[in-house]
Amino acid sequence: MQPVNIIGAGLAGSEAAWQIARAGVPVILHEMRPAVATFAHKTGDCAEMVCSNSFRSDDDVMNAVGQLHWEMRAAGGLIMATADRHRLPAGGALAVDREAFSAAVTAALRAETLIEIRAGEVADLPQDGNWIVATGPLTSDRLAGAIRAVTGTEALAFFDAIAPIVHAETIDMSVAWEQSRYDKGETEAEQKAYVNCPMTRPEYEAFIDALLAAEKTEFREGETAGYFDGCLPIEVMAERGRETLRHGPMKPVGLTNAHKPQEKPYAVVQLRRDNALGTLYNIVGFQTKMKYGAQTAVFRMIPGLERAAFARLGGIHRNSFLNSPTLLDDRMRMRQRPNLRFAGQVTGVEGYVESAAMGLLAGRMAAAQALGRDLPPPPSTTATGALVNHITGGAEAKTFQPMNVNFGLFPPLDDARGGRRGRKDRYPAYTGRAKDDFSAWLATQ
Repeated sequence: MQPVNIIGAGLAGSEAAWQIARAGVPVILHEMRPAVATFAHKTGDCAEMVCSNSFRSDDDVMNAVGQLHWEMRAAGGLIMATADRHRLPAGGALAVDREAFSAAVTAALRAETLIEIRAGEVADLPQDGNWIVATGPLTSDRLAGAIRAVTGTEALAFFDAIAPIVHAETIDMSVAWEQSRYDKGETEAEQKAYVNCPMTRPEYEAFIDALLAAEKTEFREGETAGYFDGCLPIEVMAERGRETLRHGPMKPVGLTNAHKPQEKPYAVVQLRRDNALGTLYNIVGFQTKMKYGAQTAVFRMIPGLERAAFARLGGIHRNSFLNSPTLLDDRMRMRQRPNLRFAGQVTGVEGYVESAAMGLLAGRMAAAQALGRDLPPPPSTTATGALVNHITGGAEAKTFQPMNVNFGLFPPLDDARGGRRGRKDRYPAYTGRAKDDFSAWLATQ
């Protein structure tokens, strides 16, 4: 049996490889790192998480992301199983120790006898064979050029920024306190999963002034700043209005200052644990394109971070993605070259979970093809099906932009299941329908 080839061992490529091998089909997983480095990656491990350590909400009743978690677990996904083993307290979210997570995914793939991990860059699109391109937003220049040559169009692009990471021991806990918003979580660790730094109004105003005045990274010639709204740099948010951050990542709601319970903070900066040891914390929602020197000065204006030491400062890089509604069919194949499937963030889904889910689906479809079968996508009533429907025809091609999974991508509920009721009724109806339909789809395989 001819192997399926996968280009890229990120979350999507790693999940695709796992699904293919579990179907009894050999797979070759090509990864250019560490021989060919990227701006954002630090290791050569598979499934390295670069922007955050969070898979977002794990609520599979009231949240579309949580429902996507549920579907990936039901399908025997490697990414979710590994995330569950390396999870960290994060309130209602699923956050992981990113280094341990990546190392565990790599070890699992290397231990699978049907998977060969082959080092080196693939710089062209093969004319034949069964291939999955899962190179993610940091597709190499040479391969991106090959993709443009085949598609006949310029790939769309937006800019994604990376949040800074702080050494926990340098946070002043006489100012900051531990608490998840609204004390969310079933255990004390979950309820204290975040470190909170409060700001008074004068402190907030001074911070905004410094943020707006700070020196920013310049764009290269020919690049434009088309940001994905779910990952805006904080200075771009501040430019949209002085109160924008206070109603976004710095909102003070659901939090009580443990040191001054009678004083309501005007704004709050939250940090989330980034590793199992609790020695590193990332600043939540603080993606930035400020230059390094400016970052250090501005972030040390945050109460509790005056003496902060940074394990990593923020950065910015270009994220490329296809205009998938014009290029891919519902089996995730390129229409001009049906031997090529695309998966992950390069298809125009946004987020770790969404990228891995598209890898899971592409892997199952490629394995089915290798076994002489055809696998249709899950119904659009499921989280996975809603995403693949969006990127392969559900979205308007002229305005196509990266999208997280959300209930707006799901078909409307009938009156019996949702109707005009509020979201407390509608969301469980969406996820209940999705569970039924995804289970039925799995049963056909």
